[in-house]
Amino acid sequence: MAAYAQSLTQGAIIDRAVRTADGLSLHARDYEPLAPVTGLPVICLHGLTRNANDFEVVAPRIAALGRRVIAISMRGRGRSDRDPDPAHYAPPVYAQDVIAAMAQLDAPRAVFIGTSMGGLISMLVAAMAPDKIAACVLNDIGPELDPAGLRRIGAYVGQQGAVTGWSAAADVARKHNEIAFPGRDQAFWEAFARRTFRERPDGALEPDYDPMIALAFQPQDAPAPDMTPLFAALAKAPILVVRGGTSDLLSPQGVARMQALAPSVSVAVVDGVGHAPMLDEPQAWEAILEFLARTP
Repeated sequence: MAAYAQSLTQGAIIDRAVRTADGLSLHARDYEPLAPVTGLPVICLHGLTRNANDFEVVAPRIAALGRRVIAISMRGRGRSDRDPDPAHYAPPVYAQDVIAAMAQLDAPRAVFIGTSMGGLISMLVAAMAPDKIAACVLNDIGPELDPAGLRRIGAYVGQQGAVTGWSAAADVARKHNEIAFPGRDQAFWEAFARRTFRERPDGALEPDYDPMIALAFQPQDAPAPDMTPLFAALAKAPILVVRGGTSDLLSPQGVARMQALAPSVSVAVVDGVGHAPMLDEPQAWEAILEFLARTP
């Protein structure tokens, strides 16, 4: 605790390094809560090809509510180490990493916000260590995955090479994600690219993840797994489901099934957005505000 308290004096946002059980270093962005502290910390977990930058807008907003926010980049993403064994790029390993990070960051219990893969990790944490999760926001993810969305993601993950210049990176970001964010302007896509690309020593830009994560991705011709038992473990805590109104990964029927399994589940739909909302959209953010207001 002393090390954590000392680090908070250095500024409102602290870049932290945590160690996995197998010796990798993970990057975590730690947002200091605005006093007075109003509730448990919030742990933010990103999607398959993303990193802690995904939460650079909503994390400070949540911290301003009086909650510490920890956004973790999973192994192979962002400033976290790449794994020499691609077989470790799997949600059960990521869940173990999150549990280890919570111990090292003095956050024994938290509210989780999981986008896409981050939601799957949240379900696994609930199954492995149910005392860790006080409540959870599932962002466009549930126990049933629509094969159409899996096929779309599988078609591009790990396939993009390097480009020159941020304008070209923005074009790539638009190509793969315009289905989720139609009608956005160039400024939106350049900001998106700066969250999801990194600059190499030679000045070229490449996606900010290890392309080897594609080897562990669900094969496109395999049936989507049913993760109902994992969702049932998570449903012992309050849940808010945020769905993109045009999502191709979480269907309305999938949301209805979650509500049938756990009637207390709250739902917010973000109109005109696919997989997955950024969570700063008014419909998403207002639902998160209300959810956090009634969560310890």
